[in-house]
Amino acid sequence: MFLELNHYKLDVYKYARQLRIECYKIIVKLPDSERFNLTDQIRRASTSVVLNITEGCSRRSEQERKRYFEIARGSVIEIDSCFDMIIETGYMELQDLEKIGKTLKTTFILLSAMLK
Repeated sequence: MFLELNHYKLDVYKYARQLRIECYKIIVKLPDSERFNLTDQIRRASTSVVLNITEGCSRRSEQERKRYFEIARGSVIEIDSCFDMIIETGYMELQDLEKIGKTLKTTFILLSAMLK
């Protein structure tokens, strides 16, 4: 933010931030009984995506950068699994998650491309 580093211009970073915002909108709709389970897990994973992209971009070696991008991609997959649970438990319907699903897929695709 204050440092005006290059990662702010990357599409993957922009999508990761949008994913986090959309995740926060989803978790407020979950029941209180999920506050320390799905809600917390989605919050941490969505934040992890953004922060690992940020940290990866600051690394000098390609190997280090890729490791952080792999961790970020793993967090995207974790969020996807959480959405499976949300649907399976009946907290939300698939159509309620379509918008965030598109953002999640795009973030995953962009991260995968960064690993090649």
